[in-house]
Amino acid sequence: MEILIISGLSGGGKSKAASFLEDIGYYTVDNLPAEMMMKFAGFCAASSGRYDRVALVYDVRSGEPTDMLIDTLEQLKASGVNCRMLFLEADTPTIINRYKETRRMHPLQAKGLSVEEAVRRERALMQPVRDHADFVLDTSSLSTAKLRSELLNLFGTPSDRGGLNISVLSFGFKHGIPIESDLVFDVRFMPNPYYVDELKNHTGNEAKVQEFVMGGGLAEEFLKKLYDMVVFLLPHYVEEGKNQLVIAVGCTGGKHRSVTIANQLYERLSSEEDIGLKIEHRDIEKDSRRKQEG
Repeated sequence: MEILIISGLSGGGKSKAASFLEDIGYYTVDNLPAEMMMKFAGFCAASSGRYDRVALVYDVRSGEPTDMLIDTLEQLKASGVNCRMLFLEADTPTIINRYKETRRMHPLQAKGLSVEEAVRRERALMQPVRDHADFVLDTSSLSTAKLRSELLNLFGTPSDRGGLNISVLSFGFKHGIPIESDLVFDVRFMPNPYYVDELKNHTGNEAKVQEFVMGGGLAEEFLKKLYDMVVFLLPHYVEEGKNQLVIAVGCTGGKHRSVTIANQLYERLSSEEDIGLKIEHRDIEKDSRRKQEG
């Protein structure tokens, strides 16, 4: 079992860090007093592997003397638990700006006390905790994506550092654009099989429709440019910290052209490494169901 204690200065990024760690499989608990950590560790140890990776957030909100946390840290290590501590901090101007943006009060900001004075008090109060930390991370100049990257490097497993999960989604504009879409491509400019009697009642999952849509070279040229653009974007999305990407391809009804192009894009992306890939045809059966209901 692994326990990671996340501590540091208010406004240093503890909540964001906890959120990122939760995304990669840590069970996170915010504002857990030090006096409860040993009992909680015992509970986790008895859970038959359900809580193998735990992150506990501790800060001045607990109101405890900081030496209680230091003693608890030593007790956990002595008991055989793989226990480490991350201390997050930032320079005073950065913390002040963050509090201005959120319009929240600093936990130590008593009546009449400025944010700067509260930060100064907290920095002195938390110094012993910082001295016992295994990792100290200054977030002053870190973007959200950079913070995530730092945490992945420190605490992520190889699977946590895996690439983007991509969903290729076909849809019909008349049924609405999928709200989860990151990239939306309109293929209504392509020849429409709907107006060909022998193709109208078939779908883009069938060869005869695919041959019609892909014939003439327009669809192939579009797919080449689309594929090149998506492959260009992928490493930049990963660097930015994105882990889910929904590529939506739309035609009028979501049955012929969008299904064909989505299938083709999915097939071409399947050769890319370090990505998860799935495909969904949201509206492919909607017109058929409406006719049956009618």
